[in-house]
Amino acid sequence: MKDDKKTIWAWAFYDWANSAFATTVMAGFFPVFFKNYWADPEALQQSTFYLGAANSLSSIIVAALAPFLGAVADRGSAKKKFLLFFAFLGIIMTGALWFVRMGFWQLAVIFYVSATVGFSGGNIFYDSLLPGVASEKRVDAVSSMGFALGYIGGGLLFLVNVVMFLKPELFGIPDGATAIRIAFLSVAVWWAVFSIPIMLFVPEPPVKSPLSLGLAFRGGWLQLIGTLREIRHMKVVGIFLLAYWFYIDGVDTIVRMSVDYGASLGFPSESLIVALLVVQFVAFPSALAYGWFGGKIGVKRALYVAIVAYGLITLLAFFMRVTWQFYALAVLVGLFQGGIQALSRSYYTRLIPENKSAEFFGFFNMLGKFAAVIGPFMMGAITVLSGSNRIGILSIALLFLIGGFLLTRVDEEEGRRIAREYLAPHTEEELNPTDET
Repeated sequence: MKDDKKTIWAWAFYDWANSAFATTVMAGFFPVFFKNYWADPEALQQSTFYLGAANSLSSIIVAALAPFLGAVADRGSAKKKFLLFFAFLGIIMTGALWFVRMGFWQLAVIFYVSATVGFSGGNIFYDSLLPGVASEKRVDAVSSMGFALGYIGGGLLFLVNVVMFLKPELFGIPDGATAIRIAFLSVAVWWAVFSIPIMLFVPEPPVKSPLSLGLAFRGGWLQLIGTLREIRHMKVVGIFLLAYWFYIDGVDTIVRMSVDYGASLGFPSESLIVALLVVQFVAFPSALAYGWFGGKIGVKRALYVAIVAYGLITLLAFFMRVTWQFYALAVLVGLFQGGIQALSRSYYTRLIPENKSAEFFGFFNMLGKFAAVIGPFMMGAITVLSGSNRIGILSIALLFLIGGFLLTRVDEEEGRRIAREYLAPHTEEELNPTDET
């Protein structure tokens, strides 16, 4: 039953669970620890290359698997099973970072890439459960609620870990390095414990003629090919996905490169870590408020506002000179980050057929993860070619400009009409690939 309170809270709490990985590990401590503990701290450019390659590799793996896994989940009625598998992978690999000794950067990369694949792969199936949890009337609010809980949950654990790192003696910890290793363990435990509600209280959406795993894989390939054809003919969905690819590329680049950019300007590492905390705690109420804001002015208009705001953020970053300005930009990012992500997800649900949600969310996540490869590379390349970090960050504005323009070409009413057509019953031959000769 849709709009059940317990089901909604159980679904949203998975964002609370796995966002600890995004904050404490991905954005916070792993990049710092990788440079100063696992890799050679004297070879900064080399370690940056290794770290960038690790991020790109994990993104490429998820981008390649996302549409296929989504199709398999729909055909085999296995959204929750795949969610459990990827969450388990992420949890185990995150906890394994505790065991990596100083200088073993190769092992750290293997565990990090595997954990990131678990994190991103699980999100494919988490997102695909949303249409079965919330009705169209409440999907925007529920999506925003998930992001809001993610920011506050990830932020709370990150806050504890930052204090533990800065003041290890308060916790009886011998040094900051040990504190960071304990932080990795804490993320694994947090992720595991708060994943329990979605496994217990969110039902697997029913599908017609569920298949075995083997047949689901075979049918998944056939369905994937069909989906590529469908997206080609579903012009509205295709245009939105392209628009999303560009502007979320900019968002992901700012998230992943902001600490490096601040460091290149000479800002203290302590200030950069605190700024990440600011983003988390500003983003919590903002994600909720932005869901309300989208309901008032329309989801598409709210997306326009967020895209323009991000363009302004890149411009202000170009002129940034002192630390307090970095904090100000952190507040701005927090105001719009949760909103643009949550409303993009909920807006997309309006354009796709519900009975193929995992399959279409596979493409949605694929574009988002592939953007995390292109954006940082573009910023880095332009920085090297121009010799200026400021020009590098300013180049990201181009992504928001293109994404915003493409969004103007999305006809929501036409998208809804096409999605309704795809909800019509399929023939038995279409549902069961074993009938094909």
